[in-house]
Amino acid sequence: MAEDGATTAGQALQPPPALGTLARIKAILGGSAGNLVEWYDWFAYSSTSLYFAAHFFPKGDATAQQLQTAAIFAAGFIARPAGAWLMGVYADRAGRRAALTLSVALMSLGSFAIALLPTFAQIGVLAQLGLLAARLVQGLSLGGEYGASATYMSEMAGSRRRGFWSSFQYTTVIGGQVTALVVLVVLQHVLSTEALEAWGWRIPFAIGGLLAIVVFWIRTGLEETRAYLRAAAQTGKRGQTLALFRDHPKEFSIVLVLTAAGSLAFYAYTTYMQKFLVNTAGFSKDTGTAIMAAVLVVYMLIQPAVGWLSDIVGRKTTMAVGLVLGGLATYPVMTAISHAGAPLTAFGLVMILVLCHSGYSAVNAAVKAELFPAHVRALGVALPYAIANALFGGTAEYVAEWLKGAKIESGFYVYVAVVMLVGAVAAVRLRNTNTTSLIHDD
Repeated sequence: MAEDGATTAGQALQPPPALGTLARIKAILGGSAGNLVEWYDWFAYSSTSLYFAAHFFPKGDATAQQLQTAAIFAAGFIARPAGAWLMGVYADRAGRRAALTLSVALMSLGSFAIALLPTFAQIGVLAQLGLLAARLVQGLSLGGEYGASATYMSEMAGSRRRGFWSSFQYTTVIGGQVTALVVLVVLQHVLSTEALEAWGWRIPFAIGGLLAIVVFWIRTGLEETRAYLRAAAQTGKRGQTLALFRDHPKEFSIVLVLTAAGSLAFYAYTTYMQKFLVNTAGFSKDTGTAIMAAVLVVYMLIQPAVGWLSDIVGRKTTMAVGLVLGGLATYPVMTAISHAGAPLTAFGLVMILVLCHSGYSAVNAAVKAELFPAHVRALGVALPYAIANALFGGTAEYVAEWLKGAKIESGFYVYVAVVMLVGAVAAVRLRNTNTTSLIHDD
């Protein structure tokens, strides 16, 4: 009887037949839909903070209030390494699908908490602590989401078009931000400014919580990857943190450096840029939001094209060129944006930056996943990513606001440029994962 049970369990772990094109598309769409909602929930905070900052931090001018909300935004990143570690271990042991389902459940909880949270005027400092706690829960969720989704989509992508298919991981990262901005634009046109500032800012968080519940249901029906099932059948050493540091220190360091550059640039060019357009370039809140919504739509749509290109010229080359160009362009372009008088001019300038960044963003999930064997892949992708993201991406807005307050705003442009160029050096030293990928189960 026990022998029959063991046989049945062993059979359950056998990889299914190779995916056909339609099955692959279904898996990619299923994985990416959840990723989009997770990132929508995360970015709803930054897109609406111009409206709710005064409710939680009533003292000081607009810059001081934004500095404090940026600090909470950064604090959310503190939980991301913990979430990456816990969910990375879980994804390598229990499966990619199980980790994806758990992460979206946590994100739903955090979103509903912010939607219902009383303000400082109602409960005092407890409102600030509640906002912090909700962001920590969301950070825990998103810390696990990136590694699990990047691993899942890269393993489902197949070797011939891995750059193309895995690019949808970042397409949905941007898509989440686009959706958050579109929701805000709609609210700006449906509600008065007074209503939006009074209570309307809560609506995006309520929408995010509801969407996360829908995605939770979708993810329970996802197919597990062949790579995970094969690793589960062949080794009991899945998701071991010690094995990651002992056997893959170089790969861990590479992901750390690449993520520092990519994440810092992403948050500088997108989430902070909305506030930069308002507080530095002098555009209205509505205009700044509209400019960034247009930028992000184009940015999102070009990811698959860059991913497709990487399948031809190499993911290493694509990433290195993007980081070099972004590092060289950041200072002059951000300086020009600060003096841009017309929305169309600002749109074109921001597009230069995100086009450069696409060399990194479209291929980063695949490149990182291809560096690790299946039994530590989710953890190897998630943990260094979350650490670098917390140190560089999560603090981007705070550093920018602090330098602005110190009257040396251009120092932020230099900071972003230097970190991107360091990342470019790491990219140049990469092996060509198009031909050396450790993802073998296609």
